[in-house]
Amino acid sequence: MSGKAYLSISPDVKAALSAGKAVVALESTIITHGMPYPQNLSMAKEVEDVVRSTGAVPATIAIMDGRLCVGVSGEDLERLAQEGHAAAKASRRDVASLLASGTTAGTTVATTMQIASLAGIRVFATGGIGGVHRGAESSFDISADLEELGRTPVAVVCAGAKSILDIAKTLEVLETNGVPVLGFGTDHFPAFWARESGFGVDHRFDDAESVARMLAIQSDLDMGGVLIANPIPEADAWEASAIEGFITKALTDADEKGISGKATTPFLLQRIFELTEGKSLVSNIALVKNNARVAGDIAVALAKVQAGKPPVRRA
Repeated sequence: MSGKAYLSISPDVKAALSAGKAVVALESTIITHGMPYPQNLSMAKEVEDVVRSTGAVPATIAIMDGRLCVGVSGEDLERLAQEGHAAAKASRRDVASLLASGTTAGTTVATTMQIASLAGIRVFATGGIGGVHRGAESSFDISADLEELGRTPVAVVCAGAKSILDIAKTLEVLETNGVPVLGFGTDHFPAFWARESGFGVDHRFDDAESVARMLAIQSDLDMGGVLIANPIPEADAWEASAIEGFITKALTDADEKGISGKATTPFLLQRIFELTEGKSLVSNIALVKNNARVAGDIAVALAKVQAGKPPVRRA
């Protein structure tokens, strides 16, 4: 029996995939661990609506009731949002155990990629990827997202890596794993809340159609994932120096409380939310919606390329 035997794909997503239409995968740890209820539910629905506005079909992914669920909606989406931190946070190492136990789990970037690939989805929108944590030379805390990007043929549209991480080491590990880092309309690698991290990207693409052609070639070459770095909109961005002070304070608090491992990122994001009086969450939602829009455009263009039709640029 293959991994596909554990998939439960919603009717609308299944129909879109069968017809060769554009589908965009969406992760669920942002729902379970990224923000409180009911803001998380509202955000999830808004992001799905953004994907639909591009002509693509959204596919929120989670692990529920012993199944790899693709296209979570309705009562299931409500249940996922209400569970919040009571749900597990699923990375690759957790998947089999969670399926065996029937535990509800939000999927990280790595696990969402894994499940999306099983379902045949090639484009995925998230907020920011995980990466190499600060102090990793001692803790060895490196996200599974980076290795997954090297092995799984899914394009991940994100606002770079979270500012709480060591961006330089994160980019080095991506390079080691052979992951192309594309800048969408930028030469600079963004850092989640900030539009620039001080580091560059491997290649710049200025429109969805060009990215789609590159992704089609990447697939023809049977290579792994692609990271598409899409900066947060200027109106919602922070100066890197401004957000750094909040990050430093949050890191100190995490160290004092003995927070480590997979609990680190949720703690830091919550602490930064508190320190910024909620402003970081506003920016977070804005960048996720922006990534969903770009991912939808890319997925629509890719579907046309794969169907042998010339993609039409949106005005």
